[in-house]
Amino acid sequence: MSDKIKILIVDDEVAFLESMARRLEIRGFDVRTATRGADALEIARSEQFDIALLDLKMPEMDGRQVLETLKKEDKYIEVVILTGHGSVDSAVDCTKLGAFGYLPKPYELDKLLDTLKDAYQAKMEKKFQANQELMKRITKLATGSSALAILRELKKVNDENLF
Repeated sequence: MSDKIKILIVDDEVAFLESMARRLEIRGFDVRTATRGADALEIARSEQFDIALLDLKMPEMDGRQVLETLKKEDKYIEVVILTGHGSVDSAVDCTKLGAFGYLPKPYELDKLLDTLKDAYQAKMEKKFQANQELMKRITKLATGSSALAILRELKKVNDENLF
């Protein structure tokens, strides 16, 4: 288990992708990259990430589609859109789909790092809140039910939360 924040970067511009990955790795992030949306989803299904940085405009599967799928499959991942083709409409659309942030290319590294910090903090707050709710639910289960009923309910809770 690594103590580094895990980031998945997805961009079809290879030079940009490699440069961004190096800059974040130097700063202590655990970085994986993909040049295609479908590849990114495959990687995200085999590893757990804290944050995904997505280019909006990519061939085949764009960043919006990747965002939508990532958020459906991982309730805690935070997604930041990083694009040179942004618009107010696409920013609103991506935000409605669950994007944490929307930044223009070229990006300012300090602004990106602040956004990554805030995204990671938001992820941790969501997890903490979910754990608080789970503890309340388990405490409620433990009072006034038979042992077998408690076990059945705990199994349901576990299946729903998949820690």
